[in-house]
Amino acid sequence: MEAGTQIKKYRNDMKLSQEELAEKIYVSRQTISNWETGKNYPDIHSLLLLSTLFNVSLDQIIKGDVEIMKEEIKETEIKKLNHYGAVFSILLAATMVSAVPLALWLHVYAIIPWGILFGITMFFCIKVERIKKDNHIHTYKEIVAFSEGRRLDELTQQQEIGKRPYQQFLLAVGSGLITLIVCLVLAWLLG
Repeated sequence: MEAGTQIKKYRNDMKLSQEELAEKIYVSRQTISNWETGKNYPDIHSLLLLSTLFNVSLDQIIKGDVEIMKEEIKETEIKKLNHYGAVFSILLAATMVSAVPLALWLHVYAIIPWGILFGITMFFCIKVERIKKDNHIHTYKEIVAFSEGRRLDELTQQQEIGKRPYQQFLLAVGSGLITLIVCLVLAWLLG
């Protein structure tokens, strides 16, 4: 990787030891060593700090490593989508299941804890939707492909774009029905 070579070159030009450079960009000396030997690759925050410290552009540091960076950014986005999606799913289930028990236990005051839980759930929903929007993924097939680190071919992509309006409507109706059924079953079981 070129970035490691460039980091070492600029570090030597400034007559900095690995430890001195590490202190200036808030990482360990071992991290600098790993970058310079190509074992690891600096994250975007570290690259920005290096660029500022060396007074060079990011292009000069990464020279040819753009594809590697794109892959790392994509991998980070995939991890974020999977993490936020899992948290959102758990919170959504908790929000649906807790409505009736809270109402029976706290009566009118149930709206407070349920509202807080709902707010947190919507926060993670917005996080998931932002990642989907930033990566132009909307349909189930696109999400699965993105989660696996691949893109759909052009024909499949166009087919999926055609499905988007229908899927949004069906998703809204399906979510409402599932919530209604869960609430009715819980009311019946606890009533």
